[in-house]
Amino acid sequence: MELGFLTISELQNALQCGDLTSEALITGLLSRIGMVDPNVNAFVEVYGEEALLAARQSDQRRSRGELRSNLDGVPFAAKDLFDVQGHITLAGSKALPATPAAETAHAIAQLIDKGMILLGKTHTVEFAYGSWGTNPSSKTPVNPFDLDVARVPGGSSSGSGVAVAAGLVPVALGTDTGGSARTPAALCGVVGLKTSVGAIGRSGVRPLALLFDAVGPMTRSVEDAATILSALQGEDWGDPSTMGLSLEDPTVDLDRGVAELVLRYPPIESLSVAEPGILARFRETLSEFKEMGAVLEEKPLPRPLETYATVTANMITVEAWGQYQSIVEAQDSLVDPEIAKRMSRGAQITLSDYLGYLEQRRVMQDEFQHYLSGADALLIPTSPITAKPLEGIHDTAAPFGLFTRFANLMDLAAVSIPMGFAGSLPTGVQIVVRRYSDHLALRVARALEMRRGGLFVAPSGYTSAGKHQDAN
Repeated sequence: MELGFLTISELQNALQCGDLTSEALITGLLSRIGMVDPNVNAFVEVYGEEALLAARQSDQRRSRGELRSNLDGVPFAAKDLFDVQGHITLAGSKALPATPAAETAHAIAQLIDKGMILLGKTHTVEFAYGSWGTNPSSKTPVNPFDLDVARVPGGSSSGSGVAVAAGLVPVALGTDTGGSARTPAALCGVVGLKTSVGAIGRSGVRPLALLFDAVGPMTRSVEDAATILSALQGEDWGDPSTMGLSLEDPTVDLDRGVAELVLRYPPIESLSVAEPGILARFRETLSEFKEMGAVLEEKPLPRPLETYATVTANMITVEAWGQYQSIVEAQDSLVDPEIAKRMSRGAQITLSDYLGYLEQRRVMQDEFQHYLSGADALLIPTSPITAKPLEGIHDTAAPFGLFTRFANLMDLAAVSIPMGFAGSLPTGVQIVVRRYSDHLALRVARALEMRRGGLFVAPSGYTSAGKHQDAN
């Protein structure tokens, strides 16, 4: 078995049948991380001994027939915004105090309670404030889909996307404030879920902009994303947005298909900023959904994507400045100058401006609800570009938010799934749905996954750690 690229469902079957023990699985993945991660920089910290101890305990529970859930013994990782008791959360920055967390973030605790094993934490853009995925303050993860040219991973959940794509872990938790899970998912060829705010508790997760921040899994299959969402949904007493909700189990109707579902998409001409290869894959994907029985409708968005992206960016900047002003303005601040420059724009936005953005958002949300009336989902490419070379990119404006931020602004759920390749690089398509219809986005995505017999394609040279070492 190629342990690095087994899905959660395949690992569950192997563990249940006795073909694999959790200790052997964790030992194999830790070995792979040791060989591969120096080349891709996915992990901030690897919890080797703790993970092995947890694996042995899982195997003991299995031998006694006392499994905590069907996820018992399955490994995961989490972005370095999530607190883990006894470990430092630095959020990709040198500017935060190196104080171990007193408690573990709700989402991580939920998975550990179900017997899952935390392998470690993954790199993020500093304070999750950027979408190229670069981080001069810490380390920049490297996109695994080019062995010759170091390319951007997408951000800000950069390490999570790379860890999953490079076969280091089957699932990694990320966050999405303006596309931070979906962008690296698209550029690294994996699945990235932007959940509805309130679907997964955020306590113990360092915020960027609480109005938009959402926790979501990054996986190699839609089925796995649904499994993890199902495990994480529910009330979090540290996050009021989760209280009183009754959400559908995303695994129940996952395989129902898309027959007679109405899928809208913007006119291709309005997406002309996207690279030709991405638009070609998008047209092919639309045709596939139509062949599966979905009703495809072209309809212009209420406003240009640029409008949504700009309003969202301004609101995030205000909230980010509120969170990190004191750290950015501190004498001899260690915040990366480019991050500090971007955040400092928040100081120029007045309270009156922000209240105006809130009102604009309310009007736009009303317009968008009317736009979605009669439709089940919206389809749109995730990113207008494929992964670009890392060299010199950090100080350059990133275009990713153009296709992703509207979902955060409109308070929608969205999943990015692999759409195919443009040249040798991955592309992604988003399935965007109304708030709390996360299960429906996954159902639509799963239909394409089933039709194609899988969506994820392992990057060349990574099918085993040894081959990757030879390739370098």
